[in-house]
This record gives sequence, C-alpha cells and structure tokens, in this order.
Amino acid sequence: MKIELREISIREVSNGYFNDNEEGVVGFGGKLNIRPKYQREFVYKDKQRDAVIETVKKQFPLNVMYWVKNADDTYEVLDGQQRTISICEYVSGSFSLNAMYFKNLTDVEQNQILEYKLMVYFCEGNDKEKLDWFKTINIAGEKLTTQELRNAIYTGTWLTDAKKYFSKTSCPAYNIGNDYLTGTPIRQDYLETAISWLSNDNIELYMADNQDKPNANELWLYFNSLINWIKVVFPNYRKEMKGINYGFLYNTFKDKQFDAKKLEAEITTLMQDEDVTKKSGIYEYVLTRQEKYLSIRAFTDKQKREAFERQKGICPKCKVKFELNEMEADHITPWHSGGKTTADNCQMLCKHDNRIKSGV
Repeated sequence: MKIELREISIREVSNGYFNDNEEGVVGFGGKLNIRPKYQREFVYKDKQRDAVIETVKKQFPLNVMYWVKNADDTYEVLDGQQRTISICEYVSGSFSLNAMYFKNLTDVEQNQILEYKLMVYFCEGNDKEKLDWFKTINIAGEKLTTQELRNAIYTGTWLTDAKKYFSKTSCPAYNIGNDYLTGTPIRQDYLETAISWLSNDNIELYMADNQDKPNANELWLYFNSLINWIKVVFPNYRKEMKGINYGFLYNTFKDKQFDAKKLEAEITTLMQDEDVTKKSGIYEYVLTRQEKYLSIRAFTDKQKREAFERQKGICPKCKVKFELNEMEADHITPWHSGGKTTADNCQMLCKHDNRIKSGV
C-alpha cells in the first residue's frame, strides 16, 4: 500500500471545475472525480460552507483530505468532498461570503485563496490493501459508510452504471423499492442491499469480479425480479414489510409456488397474535416455518415461579429436583400447536431436557 502526503493548491484543484447534477463533479484539470455520478450529493449547510471559506481566507489549516488513485491515473475523492465542493463553488462564483463574491475580491486576496495549500493523502494499492486501510483510518468530517468506502475502492464502469439505478434520491430503485428497503440511496444503502442480496452477502467479491464490466444490468434485472416477486407473493402491503431480508427469501423460494391468499390469511392471524412480538418476522416465518423469526413472547418471572412452585422444583421429564436457576420455561402445548404464553401453559424443565425438546 502506497500513501503519500502532498500539498495541492486551490488553484490546481479548482482548475477545470465542473459541477453537473447528473454528470457528477470534477476538478484538478478534469483528473479528480470530486463527486462521482449519482453518488452522495452536497449536504453542507450554508454555515458549514462559509466556515470552510473563512478558514481558507484566514490561512488556517483545513483537515487533511484523501484521494484514491485509479488505474487510469485519475483520482477520486475518498474524504473531503464537501470541503472541496465548497471551495470550488466559491472560486467559480456560485455564492458570496459576507456579500462579497470571489470576483469582487482584490487580486491579492484572490491569489491568497488560490495559492492556499490543501493537505491531501494520495493512496494507491491493490483493492484489499486500500479497503483495509480506509476502514481503519480516522476520517475527518462526515463519516463514510461501509459501502461508500467500497465504492472508492472498486470504482469503474460497472459502479458508475450501478449508481445510476441505486444511488440517487429519485433513482429507479427508490421508485420501485422504497416500501421494502431501509436507509437512503445517496448514502449507498440501496446499492449495498441489492449487491448483498444478489451475492449472498459477498459484496466485495462481487464488486471486484464486476468492476470492469460495462454495465450493471445483472444487478438491476435481479432487483426488478425480486421486487416483482415480493408484490406477487405478498400483495397486501403493510409497514412491517420494510427492511426484511428479501434477498434470502427470494434466492431460496423464488421457484416455489405459493398461494398468496392463504399466506395473507395466515399473516392476518399472526398479526393479531399477542405472543408474536416481532411482526416483521411473520413474512419470513410463513415461508421458512422457523419460529425464531417471530420472537415468541417469553414467560414472565412470575409465571416461571408459579410453575416451579406447582411442580415443587421437579422436572416433569427426568423427575429430578432442581433449583429455579437450573431450569428453563417451556410451553406445555407448543406455540405452533395453539399453545399460548400463559401461566397454565408454562412448565419448568431442567436445562438438559429443555435443550433436547428444543432440538438445540
């Protein structure tokens, strides 16, 4: 891993500055990708933006920035995007400070700003080296998400195309999947989720394998198919459907036939079951039949004590007497057979017998 600290003047960074909402933001003579296409947008408030310019005008030091070097000898801002855009926007005349635009300053004042030195770490190495390093450095300013770090490492034609679908507030993935996904597109949450689902959580391997491919058609078509599958299997939308691991469900059950009406009837019943404490888990349960997704309500300490006293501390399975802390509560009639989490359906088993019954 090669890391080199350099001084780069604002004159150099702002040279060739171009800011287009769709095409991205570039500078440094066209060689610096300040904000790649469809990546996180400018989020600084006016006060933060102005503070950056005041810092420069007073010749105070700004926090160090990080650029990653690409294979084609261009660069991408890993950290410092908001500060860089603030500086370049001011120099280009997009806003004023204290009622003074850059063009209104004297030549001396302009040159003082343009010759201000930014401290920039230039980073290059193989994908794993860069990713490991970027994960451990203490990045100043607004923290990058894990997916934003990955994007800095695996930049290329595939990523540029993928961001078109998944990385903007009004992107296509948001329009069709917002009801089912958590997070926000501009912080790369949608992109991360889609890759995770398609790759079975092997995100970095998938991005490395696809880095130089011309487009992200496979990922986009997969995502469309998955969302359509959700709508067919679970046509009645509820707020509890947001944030479920649909990738696992789709990858496992996409070829299996389900009766959507029967599933809906069961879901309706489970939504009304007070013993089901995790309602979002119902959707995973009705397909997998695994009760762990439901977080069935546990017996209270009072119910456990009542059952223990009723049994006189004797485990009904092995007939041995135990202390209360050596036993665990169990449904006499299992929940899936209609048993409720009530005192009269509670029995205390020794830990060994309870593990056997639970299949642990």
